Amino acid sequence: MREQYRSEGFTEDTLAADPMQQFAHWFRQVAVGGLLHEPNAMVVSTATPEGRPSSRTVLLKKYDARGFVFFTNYESRKGRELTVNPYVSLLFPWHPMARQVIVTGRAGRTGRDETVAYFRTRPHGSQLGAWASPQSTVIGSRDELLARYEELAARYPEGEQVPAPPNWGGFRVVPDTIEFWQGHENRLHDRLRYVREGDQWRVERLCP
Repeated sequence: MREQYRSEGFTEDTLAADPMQQFAHWFRQVAVGGLLHEPNAMVVSTATPEGRPSSRTVLLKKYDARGFVFFTNYESRKGRELTVNPYVSLLFPWHPMARQVIVTGRAGRTGRDETVAYFRTRPHGSQLGAWASPQSTVIGSRDELLARYEELAARYPEGEQVPAPPNWGGFRVVPDTIEFWQGHENRLHDRLRYVREGDQWRVERLCP
């Protein structure tokens, strides 16, 4: 299976001076275009100290000049791996537009105030789910998971404030590199990568 990508040129003179500004520009185009169900879906790749990788799809919840933020159970596999090895990769696979964004950097926990503020914005059911699921651990059956949820639903009915779990919170990925990939015909893709150098960014072009 093979597809010929047909896209507009993507050159250095069209780039924003800052990679987060460039990301915001592409993200707006993807989000407004309606081609993707969840444009904020990204593949988060972590690794153990021994270098054994794992990947999963997570929803980006915030981005700004400081980096990219997502939320998870700190005791999940990704949470545990990031605690001992903070190096992480993010991949935004925007295939309908023949685009990808690849981020490498370091992840650190967000402050508790930021975590609680975001938790308050989640739907009631999602708040209960964060308590009900000890993420990444083995469970005997789905019925067991649903029983935990129903117990929590009885304890915290709709309209009652659910406290944020102490082992749940955000990670902010501070980027070292951000690569913008635009597909073209004949595999002559554009790959422009921002590389952090102190407080500045250098742009380099990679062969496809």
